[in-house]
Amino acid sequence: MLTVNAIAAPSATEPLVRTTIERRDLGPRDVLIEISYAGICHSDIHTVRGEWGAVPYPLTVGHEIVGHVTEVGADVTRHAVGDRVGVGCMVNSCRECANCRAGQEQYCLQGNVGTYASVDRDGTVTQGGYSTHVVVDEDFVLRVPHAIPHEAVAPLLCAGITTYSPLAHWKAGPGTKVAVVGMGGLGHMAVKIAVAMGAEVTVLSQTLGKKDDGLRFGAEDYQATSDPATFEALANTFDLIINTVSASIDVGAYLGLLRLDGTMVNVGAPPEPLPVRVFSLFNNRRSFAGSSIGGIAETQRMLEFCAEHGIAPEVEVVDADAVNDAYERVLSSDVRYRFVIDIDSLR
Repeated sequence: MLTVNAIAAPSATEPLVRTTIERRDLGPRDVLIEISYAGICHSDIHTVRGEWGAVPYPLTVGHEIVGHVTEVGADVTRHAVGDRVGVGCMVNSCRECANCRAGQEQYCLQGNVGTYASVDRDGTVTQGGYSTHVVVDEDFVLRVPHAIPHEAVAPLLCAGITTYSPLAHWKAGPGTKVAVVGMGGLGHMAVKIAVAMGAEVTVLSQTLGKKDDGLRFGAEDYQATSDPATFEALANTFDLIINTVSASIDVGAYLGLLRLDGTMVNVGAPPEPLPVRVFSLFNNRRSFAGSSIGGIAETQRMLEFCAEHGIAPEVEVVDADAVNDAYERVLSSDVRYRFVIDIDSLR
């Protein structure tokens, strides 16, 4: 096994610390990746703090990974040494269920294998990308176009695909009106992608503090949800609402903004339940839905779409020793819009 430098959470209440972890020996279909950058996702914080269930501590998180291939197994055909590649939120699946066969591995009926805190098919617990190297099955390694700046790639592999997938599925495009709730790491990507798809985009945020950014990213309107008049003015307006916030909201109020056959899709994941009154769905035949990440093929399409349209996340690069501070800044919304760890600082 390969021993590599990493950052890990010792428990739900202790700061993350430098450590070492082991990566499995390269199998015939495995790819060894030297990691350049790893994104910090709100999901990482929820996980290490035990907010989404039991955690196998010590745990190295990180499911937004970009780097280069340094070694390949004997049977690998999709990637070669030197390739620029990425790894997102999953590293395996059963490959056999109906969803996997349909290219929707994220919805594997046996449960996909997450990049961290999951039990892989060989019985080991997966460890994530806050580390210098990772070994991944070639089928779950993505090709990264060179048109995307290297330091900005990583957040696309979670925030990018998490917003691209529902926008594509619910057919955001010319003639559609899309509202994005929240202007954080997920929200700013939803705005950029929906605009590139041709939709008319409105940002709904608690305040107007990021209005200039929203308009710069291509939104045509930006409204404060702290003002009750916003919900009156925008009633029955949108075909699609992408809710990116990981906190409790008044779902009924937002459903009232949907026009006939409109859908509100949750991609933010608050730890507490979101109550929905069924009567709020009856008017305009509204739908309330959820969406996860995308499958591997869709994630590849997302990367190519972003390269074609010049889309990249807004990132702040931090050293390994600044991760705990970055977590606190994420929780206080003090980042525009995504932290990325420079893994060279971990070597």
